Amino acid sequence: MVDPKDTERGTALIGDKFPHMEVWTTHGKMTLPEDMAGKWFILFSHPGDFTPVCTTEFYSFTKMSDDFKKLNTELIGLSIDQVHSHIKWVEWINENLDVEVPFPVIADALGTVANRLGMLHPGKGSNTVRSVFIVDDKGVIRLIIYYPQEVGRNMDEILRALKALQISDANNVSMPANWPRNELLGDKVIVRSAADEATAKERKKTYDNYDWWFCYRSL
Repeated sequence: MVDPKDTERGTALIGDKFPHMEVWTTHGKMTLPEDMAGKWFILFSHPGDFTPVCTTEFYSFTKMSDDFKKLNTELIGLSIDQVHSHIKWVEWINENLDVEVPFPVIADALGTVANRLGMLHPGKGSNTVRSVFIVDDKGVIRLIIYYPQEVGRNMDEILRALKALQISDANNVSMPANWPRNELLGDKVIVRSAADEATAKERKKTYDNYDWWFCYRSL
């Protein structure tokens, strides 16, 4: 069940608290974000069960699930299919692709979760687009990515972004483009901006830099 105030069409934003919702999944009933307290989680929607692009995505997420777990992060799938369809599709993946899908898949048959989180886009019919929500261990939405139905996700990028967010939080730094293989800084990270003139002057003495506003360091 989803809280009535959360059933209207909306779009969740980065920095929002993940809305409270009770959902039914292939692993039974879940309450989000409460059941994930103390953990990060990635909620990702797919257009439909028994479709080839989605099947390749589930296979990839399954093969990489241990990498996400090492970062204290759980995976949760979702589409507007019925739970029995999810169960049969996961069963097919397990039997035919020689993997065991370890994560739950939300059955959002009424589209209430998809509507609340902005997973249904005009022009894409009644199926969810390929949304990715990274939610931190405090239940705050930290990253959102949308892919169209015809383009499968890059799981390496999702894992990279998760690592970047966690390292940024732990070290109070910002992450350059393509980190940890930035063309300019390599695996170094960016020092947060100075808030006053004295700090700005000190930054140039303390850190490697291109200027006071562009300082960087190793982890």
